[in-house]
Amino acid sequence: MKLAGREAAKYFQRPDPNRAGLLIYGADTMRVALKRQEVIAALIGKTGEEEMRLTRINAADLRKDPALVMDALKAVGFFPGPRAVFVEEASDGLAAVIEGALNAWAPGDAQLVVTAGQLAAKAKLRVAFEKHPNAYAAGLYDDPPSRDEIEAELARAGLPNIAPGAMTDLVQLANDLTPGDFRQTLEKIALYKMGDSQPVASEDILACAPASTEADMDDMLNIVAEGHTAQIGPLMQRLAAQGVQPVGLCIALSRHFRTLFAAAADPAGPAQGIARMRPPVYGARRDRMQRQAQAWGAARLQDALGILVDTDLALRSGGQTAPGMAVIERSMIRMAQLLRRR
Repeated sequence: MKLAGREAAKYFQRPDPNRAGLLIYGADTMRVALKRQEVIAALIGKTGEEEMRLTRINAADLRKDPALVMDALKAVGFFPGPRAVFVEEASDGLAAVIEGALNAWAPGDAQLVVTAGQLAAKAKLRVAFEKHPNAYAAGLYDDPPSRDEIEAELARAGLPNIAPGAMTDLVQLANDLTPGDFRQTLEKIALYKMGDSQPVASEDILACAPASTEADMDDMLNIVAEGHTAQIGPLMQRLAAQGVQPVGLCIALSRHFRTLFAAAADPAGPAQGIARMRPPVYGARRDRMQRQAQAWGAARLQDALGILVDTDLALRSGGQTAPGMAVIERSMIRMAQLLRRR
């Protein structure tokens, strides 16, 4: 039988121990691996692997010895409790062996959990599970995680109390990160909030989200966008010492100011303009950019972008004699001063 959407998410959390088996397939190996871990943990418990109630079989080994899966399903464990047999990276070449094991399954046998890559609708392995009356097949695709999946991850991480704005940020973060990185971020937030009874807020998410490798660059973008002229020089020295190139800084400034311009020029206002950004901007950074767009207005942002275009041409010109860092620093000072113009 086929599992999909919300039905699949619920089954991963609470698999039926009386089923013969489950196939989890998909192109995203990390997503498949995480769901497989979730299912097996729900089937055999936290101590199941320690008590040798889980048998792992590699697909290559099963091709060499097809009897491995049947022997593992019928084996009697030393410790009491439910058992599982996990076949990793299966393919259509093993469909007949696995289908035979499913047909021979009887109550009391271990449950068979199989993972595979992307499978076509007519793939033999997929058909074997979908047509079996006592087995399930669940496909995982590269679609953004659903609200149910995110809530399940939150519950698993011990984070039931989420502020409404923070939930919006988490949805955006789940869409930006890989499933593994998102789960690690939630675990980090859970540790960060340990002993804190207050709901998870946007500031907490920003503090725990994967850090940018260009923190100083982000600082410079905000300094210029907020008109802090006096801070430009000292930070420029740090960026130069880190090996930041003037062209790269100019590109980052252009990207930031184009985003501000798009928000300021949005007919519904900067707040809606920032909300429409792709990739999305979340948390305190979203609020900060919204304030910047409101303070500048579309006309001054257009002037700032004109300065950046001229600066980019100057930096890439073969006849440029002034040091590149001095050129970009002068341009940033000019831009920061535009904010004071009324």
